[in-house]
Amino acid sequence: MATERLYYRDSYLIEFEGQVVDVSLGGRRIYLDRTAFYPASGGQPYDVGELGGQAVVEVVDDEDGRIAHFMAGAVALGPVAGKIDWPRRYEHMQQHTGQHLLSAVLMDLYGFPTLSFHMGQEVSTIELGTKEINERQLLAAEAQANELARSGRTVRVEFADAEQVEGLRKQSQRTGLLRIIEIEGIDKSACGGTHVGTLAETLPLQLRNVEKVRGNVRLEFVCGVRATRRAQRDLKLLRELSRETAAPLDELPGHVAALKERLSEADKERQRLAGELAQREGREAYAATAPSPDGLRRVQWQVERIHEMERAKALAYAAGARAVVLVVGKQPAGVLIACSADSGIDAGALLKQTLAEFGGRGGGSPTLAQGSALDEACTRALAGKLGLLQ
Repeated sequence: MATERLYYRDSYLIEFEGQVVDVSLGGRRIYLDRTAFYPASGGQPYDVGELGGQAVVEVVDDEDGRIAHFMAGAVALGPVAGKIDWPRRYEHMQQHTGQHLLSAVLMDLYGFPTLSFHMGQEVSTIELGTKEINERQLLAAEAQANELARSGRTVRVEFADAEQVEGLRKQSQRTGLLRIIEIEGIDKSACGGTHVGTLAETLPLQLRNVEKVRGNVRLEFVCGVRATRRAQRDLKLLRELSRETAAPLDELPGHVAALKERLSEADKERQRLAGELAQREGREAYAATAPSPDGLRRVQWQVERIHEMERAKALAYAAGARAVVLVVGKQPAGVLIACSADSGIDAGALLKQTLAEFGGRGGGSPTLAQGSALDEACTRALAGKLGLLQ
């Protein structure tokens, strides 16, 4: 027998009584003849609360029309009292009603249909059937939604036969008796979710973020209690930033832009100085290296990672006469060869050939080449061909 859904007619019902008519999993999954607990469906999360003194941890809608309640502890057959977690339920009611309002406004203003809805723990999202939405449209939609919410329009619950109902914002694929949520003069949708009684309870509504997804637009929003909480959190963050930067709240954007510019300039200067230091170290290393019997100055360096400064140091070393340097990096494993034009070595050709023998890849010019060394044997082979193992 299908479960009677008390929330269908009264979303404000917090406490109720029912009968546990079926149990499984040692009494941790129970079925009632009637329940006020909303199961996860239509983008809205399930309710939590208590049944028979035990915590309800999940609520699921079975295919046979029954609602399964998963419990923290065992509950026996028989009469049971239930209590909904009201703050969580009310937030869900506000977000879901806000979604109906926002979807209707976006459809009315721009013809953007809502393709899907998801209610998260902190924010909710709707996916719109449009490739883009601009800032002007977002501001206008937010303003229109809040203006309509301030009107305090009634949100009504009705039931009608699917074949006879008219004026739905989105045609329902269901047959038989439909539950209709109608916002007076604004929206009419088939929906099984929980909703507030008036639009005023959704205030304020905030559009938070926009991103592209699957060729459409995903719009993030909050309303009611969540919007107030997020606004308070945003203000706290702004105050902290204002205090840390010693800039008034209204001047933060310009102050942050100036800081970014200063940081960018400082980073460029740091890179310039680091490059000069690397070149100096390369020249000093060349001067400190004694020539081999064949007149080449050879050196091998082990580094954690081959980055731009290591390249600059190697190039500075190879700028000297008859010079060869092999740089071996650990994370990620890699090699770099730099050699002077008069060394008689073609760095790119040698590296490409050697790495190919070990399944690696790399190459470059006759004086500078870089690639991935797969193992120690590969590195030893390169060192041998460069005369570093003599």
